[in-house]
Amino acid sequence: MDNTGYFRKTMGFWSLTAAALGGVIGSGWLFGAWKAAQLAGPESIVTWIIGGLAMLLIGLVFSELGMVKPESGGLVRYPRYSNGRMVAAVIGLAIWFGFTSNPPTEASGVVQYASKFWPGLYNASSGHLTAGGMAAALVLMALFVVVNYFGVTLFARVNTVVTALKFIVPSLTIIALLISGFHASHFSRYGGFAPNGISAGLSAVATAGIVFAYTGFRNAVDLSGEVKNPRRNVPLAILTTILVSIVLYILLEVVFIGAVPGWALAHGWSGVNLRSPFLDIAMSLNIMWLYWMLAADAVVSPAGSSFSYTASNARNVLGLAKNRLFPAFLDNVNPKFGVPTRALVLNFIVGALWLIPFKSWYGIISLTGVLSVYTFSVGAISVLVFRKVGLSEGKTIRGMQLWAPLAFVVSTLIIYWDNWSKLQVSIWILVFCFAVFFVVHFVRRDAAVEIKGGLWIVGYFALIIFMARIGNFGGMGWIPEPWMSIIVGLVAVGVFYAAVANGVWYMRTTGMEEKLREAVRDDPRDSIPEI
Repeated sequence: MDNTGYFRKTMGFWSLTAAALGGVIGSGWLFGAWKAAQLAGPESIVTWIIGGLAMLLIGLVFSELGMVKPESGGLVRYPRYSNGRMVAAVIGLAIWFGFTSNPPTEASGVVQYASKFWPGLYNASSGHLTAGGMAAALVLMALFVVVNYFGVTLFARVNTVVTALKFIVPSLTIIALLISGFHASHFSRYGGFAPNGISAGLSAVATAGIVFAYTGFRNAVDLSGEVKNPRRNVPLAILTTILVSIVLYILLEVVFIGAVPGWALAHGWSGVNLRSPFLDIAMSLNIMWLYWMLAADAVVSPAGSSFSYTASNARNVLGLAKNRLFPAFLDNVNPKFGVPTRALVLNFIVGALWLIPFKSWYGIISLTGVLSVYTFSVGAISVLVFRKVGLSEGKTIRGMQLWAPLAFVVSTLIIYWDNWSKLQVSIWILVFCFAVFFVVHFVRRDAAVEIKGGLWIVGYFALIIFMARIGNFGGMGWIPEPWMSIIVGLVAVGVFYAAVANGVWYMRTTGMEEKLREAVRDDPRDSIPEI
């Protein structure tokens, strides 16, 4: 049963932007600058620029998709429309896996900062939460669910206030550290601008929490079915969020590098090991008003981010159920509260399973960051497929013929730049996603066209894995840089246009083109009837 009509279109531009910014300004700002500097030194500034430009391109793509068909769980549904069930299954499951990790990531971030006052919560030598710390993180995750359980209106009110409060703290941190403790010499001392080589900065885009920090903009896509005037408010919220976050994160990295205390750099950037990074810096500079403000925000920022992610990822479960990959039991919106309550409970359970084995903020994001890039890249294909079958008339963004392939190429490069040791984990997750799809496909006896519409993605993942294995980021180093990265980019261009052609064929062969056109014409919230 399609019960998306129970969703309430109560969110405007400001509450939607707050939901997206709420996802961006979480534990990423508290830890991302430290981890990026530890991996790449001052070159980490460049990693934030690369990550920000990639997210801006992807944001443009999803802005147009949101104009063509705003829908809750859109990140999962768009590939279903353009390339069929196999692509939707693999991408949808990867999205779900990646973002069920957000609440435990944010909760562990809160607990790690709190360990400054209660050391028993975190073991600094191992970099893991203790048993008590993990219990505290689980309680926080339960709180995130409770706030979302009672409806999108309560979520929007709580999140708008929380986002306004937590945006002030990083802004004041930038100003205070520029005035009180900035050392320009840090950019040239301790090994120079790129102490670990250029490749370390490129690899850090996926592994240092940079992609993780930026991807909160996706909340504006996932909640688009509950927005007033979505064709105006969704694109504005996405682009506003990304532009604000790019400026904020670059400035935070600059002041972090300039303000790190000298004692922390005794063993170079790789040896910078701070329990509560900005809190420790404020204490070393004796800026006590900032210290206590940061202590409070270490709870507010990650909690606010998880309020947003808990809301949006529940919509992804709804999309997966509509795609017939999850049981129909989960295709349910509570008529009283107007939220997918069953999905909220499922995501809490899976999130706990992320927390238990990995036990820390960095332990989780270093493995899941690249999953976000896999999943976002497919939107670039959907947007051009929609254009080519004539669904986007009057709802287009200028230059998309350039932005979409660029978004796909940059996303592919970020995946390639990930360290091979980390990338291997994502490979096994993707293998699991394919296995789930094929089991469901043969049990349901779906048409072969659902596989044919997504054959390109099998080749794409195989090529990425092969190129990463022979590449220079923990691989075998067969071809030196920058030539290997150029080859990867050219291969991505070829795959992109093959995938678009495959999608156009799929939509016309299955009649999805006309079904989607009717749904868009009748009501932007309508789902495509199952075929």
